[in-house]
Amino acid sequence: MKNVLMILLLATFFASCVSKKLFVQSQAETQSLRNDSARLAGTVSDLQGNMNNLKQDITGLTNKISSLSNQNSQLDQQTANQQSQLNETKLTLEQQQQRLRLLQNLLQQQKERSQQLKNKMAEALMGYNDKDLSVTQKNGKVYVSLSENLLFPSGSAVVNAKGTEALSKLAAVLNLNTEVAVNIEGHTDSIPIKGRYTDNWDLSTARANSIVRILVNNYKVDPARVISSGHSSYDPRDVNYTVQGRASNRRTEIILSPKLEEMYKLLE
Repeated sequence: MKNVLMILLLATFFASCVSKKLFVQSQAETQSLRNDSARLAGTVSDLQGNMNNLKQDITGLTNKISSLSNQNSQLDQQTANQQSQLNETKLTLEQQQQRLRLLQNLLQQQKERSQQLKNKMAEALMGYNDKDLSVTQKNGKVYVSLSENLLFPSGSAVVNAKGTEALSKLAAVLNLNTEVAVNIEGHTDSIPIKGRYTDNWDLSTARANSIVRILVNNYKVDPARVISSGHSSYDPRDVNYTVQGRASNRRTEIILSPKLEEMYKLLE
């Protein structure tokens, strides 16, 4: 009986030792699992933080990409605008160059027509003394200068026979060149006038008007082409303190200008 009891006690003791050992071992394993779980939780937390950081980085990069895309779109638009402006500038420059070429051609044509008109007028008025009549060309215009001696008695605005003959030859050329404008200018010297006319303004204007009436009334020059003006002594060709200079200043100038409507249209 004692032996049996002893065996039971020993069995109980060994069972208790085994159970305690298992319990300690179980606790150790549990603690190890807890530690592993804590480490895993820490790792998960770190990974979650890294994920959040990556998401923020991705969001920042996405925003930068969007911003760069917008900037690129703006640059593309600016480039397109600049190209359009460049094309317009190029077109405008080409138009200006074309207008310049046309204008140069018109100027050359005017010069050629002016030269032809000068030659015709010089041929028609050939035979007169150079002191009494001259035909010159300047700035695209033809200047026919007639002295007082050829046209008028001293202090008078009545054209004499020699002057009327010269005007008839001049009118014949004008009527064959209807595109030419005619500007008639009366000029005097600086000696004050006495008699019928108030002053040299009055005389110079009266002389220009007399020539206009002869050209228009006697020789049928179109009056719409003619302009008359008096300059008195204020546009001298020579000095007024010598007899020769004053004689040179007492003149009538008939200025012939090819019409420039086409040129004016280009300049508008």
